[in-house]
Amino acid sequence: MRWIDTHCHLDAAEFGGDAAAVVGRARAAGVVQMVVPSVERANFDTVRQLAHTHELAYALGIHPLYVDRADDADIEHLAEALEAHRGDPRLVAVGEIGLDHFVPDTDRARQERFYAAQLRLARAVDLPVILHVRRSADTLLKHLRRTPVPGGIAHAFNGSDQQALAFVALGFKLGFGGAMTFERALQLRRLAQTLPLEAIVLETDAPDIPPHWLYRTAAVRRTELGTAQPNEPSQLPRIAETLAALRGVSLAEIAEVTSTNARVALPQLAVL
Repeated sequence: MRWIDTHCHLDAAEFGGDAAAVVGRARAAGVVQMVVPSVERANFDTVRQLAHTHELAYALGIHPLYVDRADDADIEHLAEALEAHRGDPRLVAVGEIGLDHFVPDTDRARQERFYAAQLRLARAVDLPVILHVRRSADTLLKHLRRTPVPGGIAHAFNGSDQQALAFVALGFKLGFGGAMTFERALQLRRLAQTLPLEAIVLETDAPDIPPHWLYRTAAVRRTELGTAQPNEPSQLPRIAETLAALRGVSLAEIAEVTSTNARVALPQLAVL
């Protein structure tokens, strides 16, 4: 079976600069394609180089939790980068962009301004977007209705049924990953079970959002002195087993449909 991880941060410090080993383990597990989003201007070139070195896909954007340290000129730099690499087949989206209303003491107005500006850029270059959605779905949707874009992915979705269907109606797929493997994630697991399978893509958000078999509490992490295993794209097939079990379908069907969904959400993946 062949899998697509629609969201992983291979440049993260947790991987110790050894993206080649991470990619190798992923491909050994059947993960044939990975999408590597940027989070700030400083790693635009890094994710692009990773994508070209390892034959992956990438996205360029400014993450909402990075806007407080971003300069206003970074939006112009993003516009220039998107235009400069517009013909790059490995550039599949504008992302990771969006809003985070979970983390306290963030400048929500600044987040919203950066988000709106990046939607306009995505529309201008005719690229889908990869959205950070954390307790912010309604505001994200408000801007998408004002500035329609060519769809994309609502990453790590964990909203209501109504919000889920609103994203789908706007041409988005919904990203499900490690959080779905926790039995206490009742609402998320119910969504994974009841939403149309054609609305779902798989992701790891590696090294973050580990599945339950990799999860460590904060107390345990402090005692392990960094020895805990980070989440990796190689975990995607096992995460997919949870989705297959919840829906009562074969793992092969999950692989086929979610990969098709990823190519619909990010059409450039079909070229790759």
